Amino acid sequence: MTASRSWLLPAVVAALSAMLVAGIGATLTDLGPWYRSLQQPSWNPPDAVFPIAWTTIFSLAAIAGVEAWRKIERRSTAEWMVGLFALNGFLNVTWSLIFFRLQRPDWALVAVGALWLSILVLIIYCGRHSWLAGLLLVPYLVWVSIAAALNVAVVELNAPFR
Repeated sequence: MTASRSWLLPAVVAALSAMLVAGIGATLTDLGPWYRSLQQPSWNPPDAVFPIAWTTIFSLAAIAGVEAWRKIERRSTAEWMVGLFALNGFLNVTWSLIFFRLQRPDWALVAVGALWLSILVLIIYCGRHSWLAGLLLVPYLVWVSIAAALNVAVVELNAPFR
């Protein structure tokens, strides 16, 4: 694999994958009566911020994936990177499922911790091949850190959950 190969197919695959994860996550996110009944911390961002942040983050992650993929020399290394992105997408969707559909913010703490670690691994792995790819993933880590802090606050303000 060489850095000069076409970026078109990886860009299409990355964009479609990001849209799939975002779409599933959005479908699982239910801001209905249960969520509205939860006490939120005073520093919780307005609801309108979340889709803007997630759209930006998924766009940057797709770009990061393509950038790193193009710089990777060995197919097996590229396959590992794709697997790490797939795991990250699964963990992202899993958090939404647990928090919103199962209505278990307490259990979602485990999922958001695993999601956070998967982002850190992606930053390190992609960053070894492209500093730009690693840098493009940093906002994702920051945003999930905020989401994790919100998750902790929701648990503290509303526990126990059944």
